[in-house]
Amino acid sequence: MTSAAVNRRQAMGAGLGALAAALAGCSGESGPVRRLRLATGPEGGPYNAFGQALAQAVAASGRRIEIVPVSTAASVNNLRKLDDGSVELALAMADAAGDAVLGRESFPRPAAVTALARVYVNYTHLLVPAAGPVRSVKDLAGRPVAAGAAGSGVQVVAERVLRAAGLSDTSATAPAPPPASAPATERAPDPSADERPLGLAASVSALREGSVDALFWSGGVPTPALSELAGEMPLRFLPLDDYVGALRERYAPVYTAVTLPAGVYGLTEPVGTIGVGNYLLARADVPQGVVRELLQVVFERWRDLLREVTAGARLEPRFAISTGEVPLHPGAVSYYRSVYG
Repeated sequence: MTSAAVNRRQAMGAGLGALAAALAGCSGESGPVRRLRLATGPEGGPYNAFGQALAQAVAASGRRIEIVPVSTAASVNNLRKLDDGSVELALAMADAAGDAVLGRESFPRPAAVTALARVYVNYTHLLVPAAGPVRSVKDLAGRPVAAGAAGSGVQVVAERVLRAAGLSDTSATAPAPPPASAPATERAPDPSADERPLGLAASVSALREGSVDALFWSGGVPTPALSELAGEMPLRFLPLDDYVGALRERYAPVYTAVTLPAGVYGLTEPVGTIGVGNYLLARADVPQGVVRELLQVVFERWRDLLREVTAGARLEPRFAISTGEVPLHPGAVSYYRSVYG
């Protein structure tokens, strides 16, 4: 082999080595795409809309994160998935998230979940046909009520409202049933509401058809499915703000008094009700850097994220860090400190 051939081979080897080094440097600098599964809610619901909007916003940001929305039954189901590692991120109502951290009610042991942000407030809706006999929560005794899908946050708040009103069959104050041998004419009427585990679409259909006398929902204002229903039949929205104090005393201050404003759903005057925050949550083992990047997108694009979820809502840091019993993820703490001091 001539000296010229040796020099060419050496030069080619050097060039290939430099190219490999450059490619390795690029790969190390950008890193692989981090895929995060986000437990949302049923198709067509607000959690699902938020999850889809977040996935699109993250993809458009150019960051090496991919959000994969996962349809679920919502809050309780989401928290269980987060705890068992089948998702990395989740949306959940504050009351259910607090139960998960404390190992209370639906959760037999404390769940390992952390919060990234309190993103918006759900408004509790309790609606009945305007022409019907139900004018207060107490009037639901013995009546069929659409009380939220199994595993949803709606079911949690509906159960607690009914319990506070003495209308839940799990209430500690509910009277014992009469002996089975007692004649039917001597039996006291059942004071409990007949809770039906129905999601929003099924609840709307059931109220429209008359197979339930009332519908519980917890979501943004206005909720499109309820606006559509209000356009089809006259509705009455029952006030719930009298129950806020009892719920706060028993379950901590995740419940607040809020108002369904006049004008939505055809309301001619405001209706006081119960507000519950919604949290964006993560497993503690999601890297801090990924959390910081994700929160950058959330705060840059919050208007887009909330547009299809709840009208007029804003996402502010002092609001976002209020996550009650649920500790902030270390990456979230780092983000808020770096941006807001």
